Amino acid sequence: MNVLVVGANGQIGTLLVDKLKENDTHTPIAFVRKQEQVDKFQDKDVEARLGNLESSVSDIKKQMDGIDAVVFTAGSGGSTGTDKTMLIDLDGAVKVMEAAEDMNIKRFIMVSAFQADVRDNWNDDMKPYYAAKHYADRFLMNSDLEYTIVRPGALENEMGLGKVSITRALTEFTDPITIPREDVAELIVKALDNPKTYLQSFDVTSGDDPIEEALNTL
Repeated sequence: MNVLVVGANGQIGTLLVDKLKENDTHTPIAFVRKQEQVDKFQDKDVEARLGNLESSVSDIKKQMDGIDAVVFTAGSGGSTGTDKTMLIDLDGAVKVMEAAEDMNIKRFIMVSAFQADVRDNWNDDMKPYYAAKHYADRFLMNSDLEYTIVRPGALENEMGLGKVSITRALTEFTDPITIPREDVAELIVKALDNPKTYLQSFDVTSGDDPIEEALNTL
């Protein structure tokens, strides 16, 4: 499976590309916005394609030839304003979905935000970000794509433990609500061709269940 990783230069994206490269059944293709990022991945013997989430759907489609699945893990970043959040996390995500549909690419995994589906739990200081994720997720759920929406807890750069807790109906929670980025990347790899994860959305944090076992309960 050729997997287009949108936002491959980000922290989860980089981990995901590395894991896919080590996987026998998947081949990563990095979707990045700067030539130096293309060069970085090519130096690692990973195909990279130059694209911009603020460009048109037709431009994005040009980077999707030969793609079997898309993982959207891009984000505007914490240093940008609300305008970029809406252009990247919402409109950029929707354009990638539209491009995938036009190219008849069915499999789509979205890296969303913890509790993005529950407005009452949104952080007041980050409401535009949560709103962007919320409506991008809703657009995806109303599409014809075979989606999986992953909403990870607070992300850490600790070593992955390979064990998680998954819930689809969490409206109340207690700390800790953290998860290593490495475990998120590993979960995405295991979800890609697992039909149990199709048409599913869920929150995920560190927990007691091996990743594959947790996904198989969906």
